[in-house]
Amino acid sequence: MSTPRAWWRGKTTPAKVETYTRWSFHFFGLIEISAIGLVAFGSVPEPFSVLVLVAVCAHAALCMAAASQALDWTRGRREQPIRMLGALGAATALIGIGALLLASHGPGGTDAAGAAGTVFVAVLGFGAGTMALGIRNRRRMLSMVAGFAVGAGSVSFPLGLSGPVALATAIAVLVTTGFLAFSSAFSVWLLDAVYTLDEARETRARLAVAEERLRFGRDLHDVMGRNLAVIALKSELAVQLARRERPEAVEQMIEVQRIARESQREVREVVRGYREADLGTELAGAQGVLTAAGIDCEVSGSAAGLPAPVQSALGWVVREATTNVLRHGNAARCVVTLRTVEGHVVLTVENDGVPDSAPGGGSGLAGLRERLSVVDGTLRAAPSGEGLFRLTARIPLPAPPAPPLSTPVLPSVSEVTP
Repeated sequence: MSTPRAWWRGKTTPAKVETYTRWSFHFFGLIEISAIGLVAFGSVPEPFSVLVLVAVCAHAALCMAAASQALDWTRGRREQPIRMLGALGAATALIGIGALLLASHGPGGTDAAGAAGTVFVAVLGFGAGTMALGIRNRRRMLSMVAGFAVGAGSVSFPLGLSGPVALATAIAVLVTTGFLAFSSAFSVWLLDAVYTLDEARETRARLAVAEERLRFGRDLHDVMGRNLAVIALKSELAVQLARRERPEAVEQMIEVQRIARESQREVREVVRGYREADLGTELAGAQGVLTAAGIDCEVSGSAAGLPAPVQSALGWVVREATTNVLRHGNAARCVVTLRTVEGHVVLTVENDGVPDSAPGGGSGLAGLRERLSVVDGTLRAAPSGEGLFRLTARIPLPAPPAPPLSTPVLPSVSEVTP
């Protein structure tokens, strides 16, 4: 059997706020009974005191039920409780008019009239505050508050109250209904904000999971794309050599086996999340792979001295570009250039055999743009005319640290003493 403490702990934060809001409005009903109904019961003579207490209790119960249904409506769990709100408005008006008649024409003297007037203002205030829960339009809410105040003043004067008293009653109703209506609107706004924040937190968690899946898929694509292309190329070469009974077929299959084992190791590193691409290794590997595929590859530039994040990002660019050269088009020559221009590291990969309409998009290039954006880099991939396709990555270099200020050498005391 669960205890109230365990029941409360088992709720989510939005559910706790909703429970607190519901019980707050139920507590308003208890306040109406204890602070208004019981006080009037002790001040109004019989048999009117019993009628006042019963009417206030009935009105408080109706407010509790209407508040519960209105909160369900604000959370989208039911339709707008128009009938319940209409019944509450009608009951509020009838009880208020009865209390006003008792204040102006009932027995009991000044104390009874004051208690009946308090019942009139309080019933209108609690009724309007509860009805505000079922209204989302701000203008309608303000119109309802103004209507209660104007109605209270309009009814008070014909029922025997003097002009100043009727005006004071209308002002009291305006202040009371306005305050309680504002409290209801603020409570609904706070409840909606808590649920919205909770939904945003869940959405952020789902987006983080989706982003991690995309990162893993992108890394796996970058790792396996080139290796699978090389394995397919070398396997085809080994088949051709084996058909000719050439001994080099064995060497090609040994190389395929080595690349497959290297791919397994890289996949394990991707799963662990520790893998980083080394620019120097990727440049040498790209030249070796493209040369083995029969493509004349020329690499110029050195990665020495570049920051590790820049080398890692450009290493992925070299890997993806090599994969695209192997997979797409029929390139015979590829030129890879790495240089530093005006505080930027520029990597250019240009190959021939690609038509002018070759696409420059794809998931691989999109992943590269995401990687480069981390180091404020940009990527451009597009045909450059005459059957050439050029991929250019540009990353700004961090500013060098400022040299330390030199401390002036002061002359010693013996040097300045005559």
